[in-house]
Amino acid sequence: MVQVKTGTRPPWVGLAAAVWVQLAAANPYTFPLYSGTLKTVLGYDQQRLTLMGVANDIGENFGIIPGFLCSWLPSWIVLGVGALLCFVGYGAVWLVVTKTVIRPPFWVVWIALLLGSNSSAWLITTVLVTNMKNFPHSRGTVSGLLKGYVGLCAAVLAQLYSGILDKSPANLLILLALCLPLVCLLMMYFVRPCTPATEDDELQHGHFLFTQIACVILALYLLGTTTLDDFLPKNSTSKYAIFGITVFLLLSPLVIPIKMTIFKNVYKIQPEGLVSLGKLSPLLPPDLTQTYLANSLSLAQTYYDDSSDDEDDDVDMLLAVGEGAVSRNRRPRRGEDFEFHEALVKADFWLLFIAYFIGVGSGVTVLNNLAQIAYAAKNDGTTILLCLFSLGNFFGRLAGGAISEHLVK
Repeated sequence: MVQVKTGTRPPWVGLAAAVWVQLAAANPYTFPLYSGTLKTVLGYDQQRLTLMGVANDIGENFGIIPGFLCSWLPSWIVLGVGALLCFVGYGAVWLVVTKTVIRPPFWVVWIALLLGSNSSAWLITTVLVTNMKNFPHSRGTVSGLLKGYVGLCAAVLAQLYSGILDKSPANLLILLALCLPLVCLLMMYFVRPCTPATEDDELQHGHFLFTQIACVILALYLLGTTTLDDFLPKNSTSKYAIFGITVFLLLSPLVIPIKMTIFKNVYKIQPEGLVSLGKLSPLLPPDLTQTYLANSLSLAQTYYDDSSDDEDDDVDMLLAVGEGAVSRNRRPRRGEDFEFHEALVKADFWLLFIAYFIGVGSGVTVLNNLAQIAYAAKNDGTTILLCLFSLGNFFGRLAGGAISEHLVK
C-alpha cells in the first residue's frame, strides 16, 4: 500500500528535489557532445551515427512502461530503475569510447545507448506524475516548470562539459554513468506522494512565481557564461566558481520550504507524518457523516413512499448510493483524471499526440545533428549550440506551462 507524506512543506521539498532529478533526466541532450568521438572510435559513417541518434530519441521518449508503473509502485522504485538504466547504458558506452572493450557489434552499442537514454523517461515520468498529484490545482505550472528544467539542465551539463570536464567525452560519459544515478539515489526519498498543498492561492502563486523567476535568472546566467566563454578566465578556480554559482541557483527552490519553516505562524505549518492511501481520514467528522447519511436515507425513503411502482428501480439505486453500496458510473470529463484506455477514445488525446509528434520530431532532428552542424561551420561550437538549443527549449516549455495554466483558470 502506497504511503503519503503529510504536512505543508513536503510538496515543496519534493519539487526542489525534482529539479535535481531533472538534471539527471537531461542526459539524452548530451548526445551531440560525444557523438563525434563515438563516430571516430567505432569508424561509423553518417548513416550509422544517425541510427544512434534514433536510439537516443526512442529511449528518451518511450515512457509508457514507467507511466503504468507509477500508478502501482512507489516513486522511489521507479526512480531506482531509471538510475540503474543510466548506469548500465552510459557505463557500456564509456567502455566503448575508452576502448576498454574490443569493438562491439553495432547493435550492442545501439541497445546500450537506448537503455541509457531511456533512463530519462523513467525519471521525468516519475517526477511529473508525483508533483502533479502534489499540486493538483497548478498542474500546468508544475509540468511547464519541470519540463523546462530538463532543457535548462541540459545547458548546465554542457557548461560542466566545457568547463570542469575540459571537453572530454570520456569524462562526460563517466559522469553520466556514475554521478547522475547517485543524484537520483540521493533525491528519491524526497520525491514522493504528499497530501496536496493547501496554502492560499495567493501564497501558492507567489511561490511558483519565485521559482519561475529563479530559473529564468539561471537561464540568463547560463546564456551569459556561454556566450562570453572566450573572454572568461580559464584557470581551475574560475571554472569551479562559475559552476558553483550554477549549483547555488539550482538550489533556489529550497528557499520556499526553508521560509515556511522559519515563518511557521504565517504558513500554519501542519505536522508531518505518513498515512496510507487506504486509511485516509473522512472528509466530514463522524457525527456529521452519520447525520448526512441519516438525512439522505430519510429523503430517499420519503421519495419511495410517494412515488409510483414504475420508479422503484430508481429509488433502490438512490438508497444504495446513500448507503455507499454502489456508485453511479460516469466517464471522466475534461480536466479530470483519465485511465489510459479512457484517454485513447478521446479526440484531445490524439490531438496532443499529433502536436507532440510533429513539434518534438523537428527538435530532436536538429539536436542529433548539432555536432555535424558545428563541423560544417568549421568551428568547435557544439557546446554553444547545445546551450542555445537547451535555453530555447527551456523558455518554450516554461511559457507553455504558464500560459496553459492561465487559460485553464
